Amino acid sequence: MPRLRRAARLIATRCIPVAVGIAAACENASTPLSPRPVPDHALAAKGGGGGRSGKIAFVSSREGAYKLYVMNPDGSGLVKLTDGPTDETPSWYRNRRIVFSRVVNGQREIFSMNADGSEVTRLTFNDGVDADPEYSPDGTRIAFTSVRQGNKDIYVMNADGSNVTRITDAVQDDQMPTWSRDGTRIAFVSNRDGDREIYKMNADGSGVTQLTFNTSADNEPEWSPDGERIVFVGVRGETNSDVYTINTNGLEETRVTYTPQSENLPSWSPDGRRIVFASFRNGSVEIVVINTDGTGETVISNDSGFDYSPSWSR
Repeated sequence: MPRLRRAARLIATRCIPVAVGIAAACENASTPLSPRPVPDHALAAKGGGGGRSGKIAFVSSREGAYKLYVMNPDGSGLVKLTDGPTDETPSWYRNRRIVFSRVVNGQREIFSMNADGSEVTRLTFNDGVDADPEYSPDGTRIAFTSVRQGNKDIYVMNADGSNVTRITDAVQDDQMPTWSRDGTRIAFVSNRDGDREIYKMNADGSGVTQLTFNTSADNEPEWSPDGERIVFVGVRGETNSDVYTINTNGLEETRVTYTPQSENLPSWSPDGRRIVFASFRNGSVEIVVINTDGTGETVISNDSGFDYSPSWSR
């Protein structure tokens, strides 16, 4: 089930009725603005992520269309960033810029914008679907999934959309890339062994190593802030997906959530102590925060629409 960054997904037997990532709905996007350079100054001195707590960007259908919003980690300070019609899979460069996917004339493309929603810039212009974008830690590159050459592969481009380079070339699908925090490696999802597993490779596509070995799907990895672990969602002998973490050498897999609902799209807090994810709660799909040891679960969104695809600023 592809991600976003993906086919319409089931959460707790309830289907989110929107194309996520690879499977795109047919909508038109608004005309993008020209980019304006954003200087790197005081926010960088805070260690990125806009301070210790950071911000959480996410997708919501609370106004009908699927738009991007941002809020504080306790759910306060809600701000709408885009007007859709179908914007998804936000990913941060520190607390200053967001890259995301948008449907344009029935095709999914990659855009970026400032953290306040200004200066929206289209980055890809491609007949194939482009999705699952993520900034490199230094903000100079973006890894993403594309089907421009027949099947899903991982590509890297400069932050302005130039110098697009294909870094995987398997017969099977490779998708959902996530950078290590030193920018030297990329973890991703592939069905090379017959089902979806988590892999890692060097940032140039060399040195591919399989990390998970399960008979059910593992999806949606994100590298931890300290570079030591990867969070992902997986199914282990059940019908629903839960949040797991694993060391970057593939050892010490740890289950974080134990609920009858399916958890999806996990993202680390800047300090690596908490994880945000989407799950069916209170009669709808909501944004949930939990400690990495599985304690302290808190639902931080509360809306009749679908809230999903959270990304914690870094």
